[in-house]
Amino acid sequence: MIQENPPVIRDENQIIAERRAKLTEIRQTNNAFPNTFRRDHLTSELFKQFNEFSKEQLEEQPAIVKIAGRMVLKRVMGKASFATIQDMSGRIQLYISNDHTGEPVHAAFKHYDLGDILGAQGALFKTKTGELSIRVTDLQLLTKSLRPLPEKFHGLADQEQKYRQRYLDLITNEETRKVFAIRSKVIQAIREFFVEHDYLEVETPMMHPIPGGASARPFSTHHNALDMALFLRIAPELYLKRLVVGGMEKVFEINRNFRNEGISTRHNPEFTMLEFYEAYQDFTYLMDFTEQMLAHVAKRVLGTTRISYQGKAMDLSKPYMRLTIPQAIQKFYPDYTAAQLNDRDFLINRLQTLNIHFNPKDGIGGLQLTLFDETTEHLLFEPTFIVDYPAEVSPLARRNDSNPEITDRFELYIAGREIANGFSELNDPEDQAARFLEQAKAKDAGDSEAMHYDADYIRALEFGLPPTAGEGIGIDRLVMLLTDSPSIRDVILFPQLRQED
Repeated sequence: MIQENPPVIRDENQIIAERRAKLTEIRQTNNAFPNTFRRDHLTSELFKQFNEFSKEQLEEQPAIVKIAGRMVLKRVMGKASFATIQDMSGRIQLYISNDHTGEPVHAAFKHYDLGDILGAQGALFKTKTGELSIRVTDLQLLTKSLRPLPEKFHGLADQEQKYRQRYLDLITNEETRKVFAIRSKVIQAIREFFVEHDYLEVETPMMHPIPGGASARPFSTHHNALDMALFLRIAPELYLKRLVVGGMEKVFEINRNFRNEGISTRHNPEFTMLEFYEAYQDFTYLMDFTEQMLAHVAKRVLGTTRISYQGKAMDLSKPYMRLTIPQAIQKFYPDYTAAQLNDRDFLINRLQTLNIHFNPKDGIGGLQLTLFDETTEHLLFEPTFIVDYPAEVSPLARRNDSNPEITDRFELYIAGREIANGFSELNDPEDQAARFLEQAKAKDAGDSEAMHYDADYIRALEFGLPPTAGEGIGIDRLVMLLTDSPSIRDVILFPQLRQED
């Protein structure tokens, strides 16, 4: 609980007016926002180094320290007061007194507000209750806070306010800070894993003249100097494969994609993806590689591969299930027979009965996928690779040698969500050109998510793309899993929201 002593309930506008008046008064004699104080410790370092010292040891061997942070607790008394400040690593208590800090500085402190950022210097000591604290000899106001912090210092109650004012959420909620610390460590662990496996990290364009690499609706813009339309990328895939054509045989990129689609607990228009490609490998290798990588990341970041998501446990180090789309449907709906799931009329009738929208032009594979997406996907809690995707919905994947109706492709599902999509890359330029033409026809017929025909990419394939395997992994969804977060907005610092009224 953050509260001044004694707590007084006041109108927020009145509080802001009072603080602005204080700021005006400070400006008359001092720099209200100085930048001359330099701290030499974080609070976590002090606790790590000195918390085991006894009261007597600290008195005998005084440790003079300088720290800075935001004041989150304040107790004003007569000749002595206490405050707690919070920096990026934790909190520590300050002891401010007439005797050690000086009466003028102590008097000024009494007018400081919760949320003010302070710099403090003094000697470490322990209170009667054994709390490591700083006996302040010098105290400076570094930043005046004009708005009050929430009364309850255990996080914001309003979920939308958490997302819209993330800075306030970070100040008041330690769990939020932990989530984004884990996010940073996840990305670092991924980078380490790829570098250890001799991959080269690259950056490809964020603005594309032709949107490609995925079936999605792009954001569009216009470049004035070139007088041409451009699109925020929906995926980096076609550029990364151009690099493989050029001889960069093991590449990866961690960066943003943009898709002009709906917003939900699983979707944000701007999201972070890992994409990687390796020449002379196939989709079965990718599945093994992905299992190793996710286990490595969990172990490196959390110290264990055993995690819990929304109350259910899983182990990311165990071999993942591998099922075809019909097998996955039958796993949860055993009444379906193999013959029924390969009967187009049955599938159409079933989708109509369940009131599921489908594309009437789809073949058996596309109808199976629609049934899977709407009835089965959310049930795949344990890590599961769904394999053998239909060629009609996989325009960039290599056809299977034994059955050209399916592709050497998988999607990885964990906790009912797609986490990854990978396949043996289509490197036959004539086949790719034909599939692009089919996509272009679909776009002309009104499918806004169908791909464009990319003539330069076909030209690149005509120079020769070696046998290659490639995959994309959603970083945001992976972080959701590793932080037990129910919504993608919980793991994106500034998620997209409607404008405030």
